[in-house]
Amino acid sequence: MAKLEKAPEWVRRRVLLAKIGLDGHDRGIKVVARALRDAGMEVVYLGLHNTPEEIVSSAIQEDVDAIGLSIHSAAHMTLFKEILKCLKKEKAADIPVFGGGIVPPEDVADLKKIGVQEIFTPGTPMDDIVAFVRHMIDSG
Repeated sequence: MAKLEKAPEWVRRRVLLAKIGLDGHDRGIKVVARALRDAGMEVVYLGLHNTPEEIVSSAIQEDVDAIGLSIHSAAHMTLFKEILKCLKKEKAADIPVFGGGIVPPEDVADLKKIGVQEIFTPGTPMDDIVAFVRHMIDSG
């Protein structure tokens, strides 16, 4: 029997991206999705109006390496906490979560304290997001 070769590093990078809550602004997350895809990652984009339970269920089903959330509705503290709670409940707390959107600087530190890896605000260079996601997955 032939020895199986290890798949190239980029093959294992699967990222689920989703808009959480009632927010309908999706331009930024689509730009991020394309940047991650162009960098060789597989992107699962759930689209608009997802609940925390839907996002976590999809992340587990899709066997993703990370979850990226976009939010502009000012409900970031509540919704990110709910995502992390659902991940823990489903014994999937090892899936790292990052986010982006309109998040006040004073809330970024609080989100990181509860377990969100990073928050990217408007204007963040795509190369920075790609590099962070690669590093986050590869170090996890």
